[in-house]
Amino acid sequence: MDWWTAVDWWIEPFLLGFQQRALIGGLVAAVMCAVVGVWLVLRGMSFFGDAFVHGVLPGIAAAVIFGFNPYLGAAVAALFMVGGIELIHRQTALKEDTAIGLLFVGMMALGVTIISRSNAYTGSLTSILFGDIFGVTDELITTMVVMGAVVIAAAVVLFRPLLALSFSATKAQSLGMRPRFAHAALLVLIATAVIASFQAVGTLLVFGLLVGPPAAASLLSRTVPRMFVWSVALGALSVWLGLTLSYHLQTAGAATIALVAVALFFALLALTRGVSAVRRRRVVAA
Repeated sequence: MDWWTAVDWWIEPFLLGFQQRALIGGLVAAVMCAVVGVWLVLRGMSFFGDAFVHGVLPGIAAAVIFGFNPYLGAAVAALFMVGGIELIHRQTALKEDTAIGLLFVGMMALGVTIISRSNAYTGSLTSILFGDIFGVTDELITTMVVMGAVVIAAAVVLFRPLLALSFSATKAQSLGMRPRFAHAALLVLIATAVIASFQAVGTLLVFGLLVGPPAAASLLSRTVPRMFVWSVALGALSVWLGLTLSYHLQTAGAATIALVAVALFFALLALTRGVSAVRRRRVVAA
């Protein structure tokens, strides 16, 4: 393989307009999910994130069946999901993870039940769960950019309250940070990122971008700001490399992106552990 052939291998997947829109839409989704995902990982809320991603399924399914805006449907489902978790947690002795588990299964089952009424049941369900990244339009990109700007701006404004909350709700309260408001704001940010991204990468695979890059970033960072930088960089790398591999291997775009995001975590885990082992041996030898 000569030099030009090697370069062409990386450029060819993005020569056409729909491929370029897929890359732009995927990058916007990756940035949103990377920013929000850092707080999910720091707070140990990955299970909640998974449940939340599935929790918007009924709203999107209803929008597909009854022909209204899917963003509205997803927003209503997200509100119902959060309200249901809070109701169960406050009105019973059950822990929050039990409430999340109940709503996780219930909302996903309801979504599949609703979408099963569609004549194009399999296609509609596949589109909702796995997205259609190669069907991203200019209008969708515009919407994603606007929602992404809101997420990033809110993350900057709420940085200190969310940072304090990540370490201790009691400490955040003593510092006057209003942890309940910060928690509610984080839920809104998660909902916004999921709702903005589902048409590009699907409700099921958006979770890969929410958790994969931030988890990998935690292996490379000693401070939260650096974790944000690494998370965004790794999310963008996942999209670019995932789409490139998808093109050459003829695999599903969004699924390949999510797989790359998870694979990067394990690759970095092996690398960082290997480096640590080498350093320990040098210290012992010295």
